[in-house]
Amino acid sequence: MELNLSEYTKFVRNYPAMITDIFLQLVTKYAKDHELANNLWLEIFTKYSEPKRQYHTIAHLEALLTDLKEVKEHIHDWETTLLAVFYHDSIYKASSSSNEEDSAKLAKLRLVEIGYSIEKIAKCVAVILATKLHEPSEDNDTNYLLDADLAILGVSQEDYQKYTEQIRAEYTIYPEFMYASGRKKALQHFLQMERIYKTEHFFKKYEKQARVNIHNELELLQQ
Repeated sequence: MELNLSEYTKFVRNYPAMITDIFLQLVTKYAKDHELANNLWLEIFTKYSEPKRQYHTIAHLEALLTDLKEVKEHIHDWETTLLAVFYHDSIYKASSSSNEEDSAKLAKLRLVEIGYSIEKIAKCVAVILATKLHEPSEDNDTNYLLDADLAILGVSQEDYQKYTEQIRAEYTIYPEFMYASGRKKALQHFLQMERIYKTEHFFKKYEKQARVNIHNELELLQQ
């Protein structure tokens, strides 16, 4: 992957330094080659900026980082959790059922490149794969990331409405009846969970509103 310096300079100007700095500072601890670190960030930026993405964008990564910073002291392996955040939706195609597996494969490939430990790569891969079903994990770091990934379900009704519009826009390849069927199945999966949020922090912060939002969306989809 070749670094296009003009493109890189352009996106550095247009995006908050925070998220760029978090990634580069972390990766350069392992990859002493700064050009490699820049290339890896450019790849992530490019993938999360694909035209067909409306919700699974750089803004989604920023939201996860913001939520996770609130519980950083409870996360055992902060660096691996961060890398899982950056790579968990690196591959995202509305027509694919293997996005999580493909994202995990990319993460493994890139982390090998920077010399990340085999044990921590395995954990990063496992965390990314866990985002497929969002089931409770024996690893609490995984639970925190899964909860942050679902935080959007518990936001205000106005923000939730914007989120549902963004998700629908990502699935424009499907007619309404097909989209509604798949969306209802996904939402009912969450409602059937004893708890949508596995950790106390996120449960207290988002659970109640998430269930209200999901019920409201289901009613609209059934009209």
